[in-house]
Amino acid sequence: MKITGVETFLVRKLGPAPWIFCAIRTDEGITGYSEFGQGAQYKGMVGLVENLGSSLIGQDPRPVDKLYMDLYRRSRAESGGATAMAIAGIELALWDIKGKAHGVPVHRLVGGPFRDKQRVYWSHLATYRARSAALMGKPELRTMEDVANCAREAVDAGYTAFKTNIVFPGKNASGISRMGGTDDQNAPTDLVRHAAEQIGAMRQAVGPDIDICLDINYNFKTQGAIAIGRALEQFDLFWLEIDNQDPEALAQLKSSIRIPICSGEQLLGLRQYMPYFKRHAMDTVKIDVQWQGFSQAKKVAELAEVYELNIAPHNYNSQLSSFQSLNLAASVSNVRIMESDVDSAPWRDEITTEVPEIKDGFMTIPTGPGWGCDLDEAAAKKYAFAG
Repeated sequence: MKITGVETFLVRKLGPAPWIFCAIRTDEGITGYSEFGQGAQYKGMVGLVENLGSSLIGQDPRPVDKLYMDLYRRSRAESGGATAMAIAGIELALWDIKGKAHGVPVHRLVGGPFRDKQRVYWSHLATYRARSAALMGKPELRTMEDVANCAREAVDAGYTAFKTNIVFPGKNASGISRMGGTDDQNAPTDLVRHAAEQIGAMRQAVGPDIDICLDINYNFKTQGAIAIGRALEQFDLFWLEIDNQDPEALAQLKSSIRIPICSGEQLLGLRQYMPYFKRHAMDTVKIDVQWQGFSQAKKVAELAEVYELNIAPHNYNSQLSSFQSLNLAASVSNVRIMESDVDSAPWRDEITTEVPEIKDGFMTIPTGPGWGCDLDEAAAKKYAFAG
């Protein structure tokens, strides 16, 4: 079997950036698909995949880890960041080819499955609706009660956990991103009170048995995150999630509040995770398969096990991303919960050949060959991102 071509697809979603897909074609008619990368850098991602992928033409796609190392060594001078994500896109498509060639899911190639279903949480609950309610055909978020109704909706849909961001209901509802500019990542008292009001309303709406997560992303420095965390301790959060670039600062946050800390989506590869693990700076490890590839994600998860840590796959893209993340969840022993981005776009389920089965807050682990799901190229072109 030989690689004959590498192609990328940009598909629009809610917001200014696209979903990014890669297709690797072979002379035996098998096409491997992947979803990868951070959409904000889509132009660079596409160029990198084209440049790196061209070196694979004519090669056997099945020695995946060997090809990954070839690409890594070829780009070592500019490793990390967008380069690592582009390599991940190629590697993920290669794993799909290998699974299809052997007629088994990827997780069976690496010793799985550890489970036949995975608990998931509804992610970005109320967040997308704060800025795109009309496009989604959903009620606008005019009041905090509307935000609470989103929490009730998640429970009614069978979810036992959800994650939200700080949102501001009103005539022109918005999310935490409105803090842009020269705020210096502070958390003023009125914002801390607002966060407590929001989480309090959602907790009251769903009762004590539903797990609630708050993601504050990269919006606050350590002092601000501590202020928000202390204000929310009364609501028994499942975790407070933050993207942090300094393990000492994250360890300070973890030791300063009683809410468990989830972090790690901003990290790529074992070298970046190791300092956080050595300091036990987080309680749950967020790992993004789409950003660092399957093999690297599995290695990080297995290293987390050494430090008595569970992982939570970061999965805020299309359903192909869900299938890739489910294969990771089936391949390791230490998974706490997985993300499911329910509201990401009304057409999300149209662009893949399969959608995951969800029942009572659990996704079924796929059993089809490769990822168990393909990109629908016709639908991808229908919803192509125009830039």
